[in-house]
Amino acid sequence: MINSGPDSGLSSGPDSKIVFLGTGTSEGVPRVSCLTNPDSDCPVCPDAIKPGSPNRRRNTSLLVQRQLADGRTSNIVIDAGKFFYESAMQWFPQFDVRTIDALLITHGHADAVGGFDDLRDWTNNAQEQLPIYLRQKDLDSVESLFFYLVDRNRQTGGGGVAKLDFRTIDASPLEIDGLAFTPLPVQHGRNYEIFGYRFGDVSYVSDASEISDETANLIAGSDLLVLDALRPARTHGTHFTVEEAVDQVRRLKPKRTLLTDATHDIDHVPLNTELANLKDTEGLDIQYAHDGLAIEIEL
Repeated sequence: MINSGPDSGLSSGPDSKIVFLGTGTSEGVPRVSCLTNPDSDCPVCPDAIKPGSPNRRRNTSLLVQRQLADGRTSNIVIDAGKFFYESAMQWFPQFDVRTIDALLITHGHADAVGGFDDLRDWTNNAQEQLPIYLRQKDLDSVESLFFYLVDRNRQTGGGGVAKLDFRTIDASPLEIDGLAFTPLPVQHGRNYEIFGYRFGDVSYVSDASEISDETANLIAGSDLLVLDALRPARTHGTHFTVEEAVDQVRRLKPKRTLLTDATHDIDHVPLNTELANLKDTEGLDIQYAHDGLAIEIEL
């Protein structure tokens, strides 16, 4: 069961929720080049700097928050990209996130792992260490970017670096804090496979250009699908367009879909108004998510 309020996505009900810490592509929104170009006709970036604008987008990331039977709150984060610290500053106080119980990684690109250095704030001041679940090839990417985090003996600065407990995974289901996660292998461009994840009745696919029949079977029956949709019309090669994402929804048939990983080509309110027509014409419940959107779920 999934509940959301009419405006912010908040409502009373189940003791678990997902929170969109970021819904933007690697460069985020706004683009500085749009803000500094006097000849720019981009309507989205100037709007994105306004307080509360749904067009303000940090790197795609998700918080899974659950109240456990022992009274503890479990906070599992999927991906920590370049804008993660900024996302945490805005949303963690609002949702009372004091520790990160685990970080689950989809792939080794900078928009998924570029914020690792900032995790020192948690392990220096809030918790002993931070478990990070990722594939070996993603750990290899992290080591090339942050060698001193993978081997803390190689640090050279005066401050303490993040204490990260790297735990390699494969395509087998895994359990974190009592919650089962099923990896969803998808193509993120030709010859590059990454993971989405299914937990409960939620399937999360943040970066994708192709979904195999095998992975489609793992997604089948989802109440909520979170799906990559970079921009309209222009194909990209490593991400779905809006149109391609809608075709995937027709194929996968979730009860509800929230789109993510958007560029400045997505103007949140007008496009969601347009997407709402699909519910009347085809029965497809599709909208773009926005940073800070919380959806209450049962896990």
